Amino acid sequence: MNLREFSFGNPTRERGNSDFHPTIAIEDCNTLLTSNNADERLENDMSKTALDLSLLSRRNFLGNMYTGLAGVGLMHLLHNRAQADQSDWQPGRGMSHFPPKAKRVLQIFCPGAASHMDLWEYKPALEKYHGKPLPGEENFVSFQGKNGNLMKSPWAFAPAGECGKHMSTLMPHMSRHADDIAFLHAMHSKTNTHGPGCVFMNTGHPTEGFPSAGAWLSYALGSENDNLPTYVAIPDIRGEPPNGKANWANGFLPARHQAMMMSDQQPIRNLSRPPVISQAEETASRKLLDQLNRNFAEANPANTDLQARIAAYTLAARMQLSAPEVSNLSSESRATHEFYGTHDENDLKAAYARNCLLARRLLERGVRCVNLYCASRASGVDGLLNWDAHKTLKPDYERHCPIFDQPTAALLSDLKQSGLLDDTLVLWTTEFGRMPTHQSGTAGRDHNPDGFTCWMMGAGVKGGVSYGATDEFGRRAEVHPTTVWDFYATVLHLLGFDHEQLTWYHNGLDRRLTDVHGHVVEEILA
Repeated sequence: MNLREFSFGNPTRERGNSDFHPTIAIEDCNTLLTSNNADERLENDMSKTALDLSLLSRRNFLGNMYTGLAGVGLMHLLHNRAQADQSDWQPGRGMSHFPPKAKRVLQIFCPGAASHMDLWEYKPALEKYHGKPLPGEENFVSFQGKNGNLMKSPWAFAPAGECGKHMSTLMPHMSRHADDIAFLHAMHSKTNTHGPGCVFMNTGHPTEGFPSAGAWLSYALGSENDNLPTYVAIPDIRGEPPNGKANWANGFLPARHQAMMMSDQQPIRNLSRPPVISQAEETASRKLLDQLNRNFAEANPANTDLQARIAAYTLAARMQLSAPEVSNLSSESRATHEFYGTHDENDLKAAYARNCLLARRLLERGVRCVNLYCASRASGVDGLLNWDAHKTLKPDYERHCPIFDQPTAALLSDLKQSGLLDDTLVLWTTEFGRMPTHQSGTAGRDHNPDGFTCWMMGAGVKGGVSYGATDEFGRRAEVHPTTVWDFYATVLHLLGFDHEQLTWYHNGLDRRLTDVHGHVVEEILA
């Protein structure tokens, strides 16, 4: 008998036909093999049941294997979804994956790429080799062109705190907090352009359209105070940072998770009721508008922009009482104003100081995340409005550091003295660093995405430590290189979240703040 004539199933069915049933074929084979006269039964049933080994060809084998692997993948996805369904965690209800150290976040952002080797990371080699070429990169061309020789910092560094951390003497007030800060000196970025750099540092992605870290926190934890926004961005008096509102946008998360902008110099607009409209008229109008909006929202459940607008109007009604109170800085004592520097003769410093005071008042009233900006986007003159000191490093930073130093240090001291720092995580960030050389023909530094400093302080953070380092000149992250995703994996951990499990399904992917990267920097955890 020729085995090539065998086939599973009924020979009247064509091979590959969808009517083919392997179970029937197996039963036929079992009957065939248990027959008293197998040979005779086999020949008699040739017209009914046959065994076709061509179905065991390499092509069919690989095809069946592909189908099987797809089934394994589906089973894995369903298993993960079942686990998620069984989880007790629900977003937006103040819950976390595990007990958190921090309940809220203050992120201080200095746009323009603040220089790490002139502020936070002491580099004695720059003093030793000042005026000499950078070894191995003598002809390096960076963002704005050719670089000159190595340039030491124009300011001395001095030990600060009991930890002895060397910090720039440009910031005597901030030096008082050295024992409470964990510095991450080996940060590096994917871009050397300000706009994408700021967006990357704030969202974990160098392109617009992704949720900011504050939006993720708003989604994950929800509000702690129904009368105030969950997430507030405080722009500098000099303007918005590079790429503007993309730095605090909701991305693909529901629109209600974007930050609300407010500052001392720009309070929330149109919050007060016009005097020509009575309270009764406003209440009746609001009820009618609310009913119309809800009817439309029920008919269009996927329209998150409308849902966000409804929530915004509802919140605005409550904020007519709460917002004027929180932004009323005149209720603070004279000593507090002097401590922050809100009446300083430097108008830019005074404005930033008032924003620092506003940030503290928001945090103590239950706002989950506050983004506080010191400086703005680029101007026609490099370094005038932000920390982008391409041509004149010394006068630029001697203008910016006094604006930043006293008010920021006062805010940190205030949080610590009030006990808020116990469950508030403070972050200091910038988009990237600067070159250890001077730009050719200038006394400034060009962009450097390969090494820079960020730091953390407060809830769950081990103070007085430095994690990682750039090389001896500050050119590249060398010891424990740290990504933006590592930074935010650590932030989420302190807030009680597994960064791999905090996701939102979008365009076929479970999206994360940390993309597909990131690990917790355990070394800076208390």
